[in-house]
Amino acid sequence: MLGYYFNLALRSFRRNKVLTALMVLAIALGIGAAMTTLTVYHVLSGDPLPGKSQNLYYPQIDPQTREEYRPGGDPPGQLTRLDAETLLKAKRADRQALMTGGGVAVQPQRAGLLPFAADSRYTSADFFPMFDVPFLYGSGWDAAADEAHARDAVISSSLNEKVFGGGNSVGKTLRLDGTDFRVVGVLAKWRPVPKFYDLNMSRHGYGEAEQVFLPFTTSRDLKLGRSGSMDCFDETSEGMSATDVGAPCTWIQFWVQLDTPQKARDYKAFLENYSDQQRAAGRFQRPNNVQLRDLMGFLRHEKVVPDDVNLQMWLAFGFLLVCLVNTVGLLLAKFMRRSAEIGVRRALGASRSAIFMQCLIEAVSVGLVGGVLGLGLAFLGLWAVRQQPVEHATLAHLDPVMLLTTFALAIVASLFAGALPAWRACQVTPAIQLKTQ
Repeated sequence: MLGYYFNLALRSFRRNKVLTALMVLAIALGIGAAMTTLTVYHVLSGDPLPGKSQNLYYPQIDPQTREEYRPGGDPPGQLTRLDAETLLKAKRADRQALMTGGGVAVQPQRAGLLPFAADSRYTSADFFPMFDVPFLYGSGWDAAADEAHARDAVISSSLNEKVFGGGNSVGKTLRLDGTDFRVVGVLAKWRPVPKFYDLNMSRHGYGEAEQVFLPFTTSRDLKLGRSGSMDCFDETSEGMSATDVGAPCTWIQFWVQLDTPQKARDYKAFLENYSDQQRAAGRFQRPNNVQLRDLMGFLRHEKVVPDDVNLQMWLAFGFLLVCLVNTVGLLLAKFMRRSAEIGVRRALGASRSAIFMQCLIEAVSVGLVGGVLGLGLAFLGLWAVRQQPVEHATLAHLDPVMLLTTFALAIVASLFAGALPAWRACQVTPAIQLKTQ
């Protein structure tokens, strides 16, 4: 039966080629624009660690002075070094890691390869298992290496290829800023989207992962260069650096893994008690201001999806709605022009449901063709997005989920556009149409 209806639809398209082309183009333009912006939003708003994000939390406390205190305001987005190291040593979570970004000079021993700069991350041992970081070779260092201030390094696969020519480089020596480090692990391809563990290194956190990972303790011993935001809320003591223990500056990111909701509640109570203790000691001056957001809650709070991406998506769906309204008008005009034909078919015994189904099949056929053309326009739109000078441009690709969504949207849109015209067509009165013939 469906084949019969599709055959009738094909005949109708041949009789009204220009009108059919206009309807297909309207749906294609709307779907192309909507899927381009929806795909970008889908990529940027996704869960960077599916299945584990609900167990990862970002603790925040407020060590600042009373100046400019605003009740109800958020605590600083980062921790002081003293607080981060104290919380790390307390080991009150299932896993915990402190970290900050930096940069090092790689001095390769490979002939013909000149020294170059590489982004680095100074962190602690739990960083790798806590964030499910994949390895090609080796593994991360352990807590004993943190305590020993070991000269261990984990490197990215791209750096491994550049410096060591690929292959297993575990155990080899890598010279960084004039110091020899032992490679203990080589990462597989890894680029969490967004780079949730440190949103301070780029505007919205969609940059590449670092090329070198080093123990935080070692980085401070060697005074390796750091990068990222730093906020100092008081003057440092004479001879004290802003990165020293005890400096009144927030610049450390700190993450914890808490495997049950009860552990999360207990950890927040621990942070409250810690703040009370620091206030009693005269170090904290403000009332307790503790936040413990899970990973997705933290990303929502930080508004990692750029405002212009949200705006573009809503504008595109508004444009799709306009296209559908125009398609409704075109379908209505097309079906009403065939009132005489429909009246004859009704007089010969065709039911209203048969007329409705025939018209709806025509609308769905238009939607499917428009969806295919819209998919091509979406690929073109995403290519245009990748040419833009924004940090998330390279991420704009259509995945299988969005590919299926495109065709689902095409079918739903065509059903929406065809329902009213089809209903109007099946209401045609046979007697009136036969009388006018």
